[in-house]
Amino acid sequence: MARRAAFLYDDRLAGHVLSDTHPMRPVRLRYTHELLDGYHAFDDHESALIAPRSATEDEIAWLHTRQYIDAVRQIGAGDWSVNPSVHNFGPGDNPPYEGMYDAAILSTGASVQAAEMLIAGEVDAAFNISGGLHHAMPNYAYGFCVFNDPVIAIKRLVAEGMRVAYVDIDCHHGDGVQHAFYDTNAVLTISLHESGVFLFPGTGSVQETGAGLGRGYSVNVPMYPYTTDDVYLWAFREVVPRLLDSFRPDVLVTQLGIDSHYLDPITHMALTVQGFAEAVAELGVRSPGKWLAMGGGGYDLHAVARAWTLAFGVMSEQTFANEIPTAYAEAYDVDSLRDPDELPIEESVRKDARAFAEASVQTVHRLIFPQHGISLA
Repeated sequence: MARRAAFLYDDRLAGHVLSDTHPMRPVRLRYTHELLDGYHAFDDHESALIAPRSATEDEIAWLHTRQYIDAVRQIGAGDWSVNPSVHNFGPGDNPPYEGMYDAAILSTGASVQAAEMLIAGEVDAAFNISGGLHHAMPNYAYGFCVFNDPVIAIKRLVAEGMRVAYVDIDCHHGDGVQHAFYDTNAVLTISLHESGVFLFPGTGSVQETGAGLGRGYSVNVPMYPYTTDDVYLWAFREVVPRLLDSFRPDVLVTQLGIDSHYLDPITHMALTVQGFAEAVAELGVRSPGKWLAMGGGGYDLHAVARAWTLAFGVMSEQTFANEIPTAYAEAYDVDSLRDPDELPIEESVRKDARAFAEASVQTVHRLIFPQHGISLA
């Protein structure tokens, strides 16, 4: 039976601008939709394009404080009686901008809506590319993120009594999601990311394993700069499948940031879009029949569109030709869906990345696997 997949999008999600110089450019969401539409991805009766709804204030409050929610609303409306810096808004990563509250509740609402479609059995997989804003904390913005939609969507699923596995393949550590579920065994969080030694937010070491009932349920696999597909996929396969098989979630939630791409301007990893898509395919194999995916980071705009097109192809069980559809190719001067297979990474760097990944994996095996009854034999 074909997997029923929903893609949550309309152009309202792509219309805001954080600032003229900010690397997070929501227009990347429109590019992704245009590329998928060029491939006729929504023509299949099992593949639905769904307009998102906004989250309610009560839904946002499943994680965030009322004080913070009110502040985001006021600041987004241009009310400067609120001091933005109290909630970490200001020049740099988290600039206040017009319409900020409306944009944030729409992207968050899309993730909650996706979760509800899965709960109701309307679809088997749902992808909200505007979500995945995994850094936001209960009372402040962080790392380009205003509201933490992964946490809020997961809380909706947990409220139904579901066991949730959250796998985050963004280049940055999924710190806000780990923080929210650090002391519970109802949610397994796994984050594969560039090491915090080299990249924001500076967290996500292998030794961060959870607390109390959550001991062993926060899993981190930090990577070395310029890690390539082969090493990344090796580490992924050494950790993620066995943990998911052991945990046996009712629903799989994935954050599919593609700032790990070799062309990304603010990170240092070296994945291709097809390497990224292989990781997504591994996740798809282990979906328990309910799969909620969200976007996340990614700052080379057309690498984002190509990667998320491949990801939705996995989710909806469609295969897209490597040749870019004519209208998109002519508009954006992009001619290939996939990247070159070989990247010019020095051999010494490849060896360092492999050694770093091996150390991370070995530590996960030692600290985490025994708590899940996983044998290393």
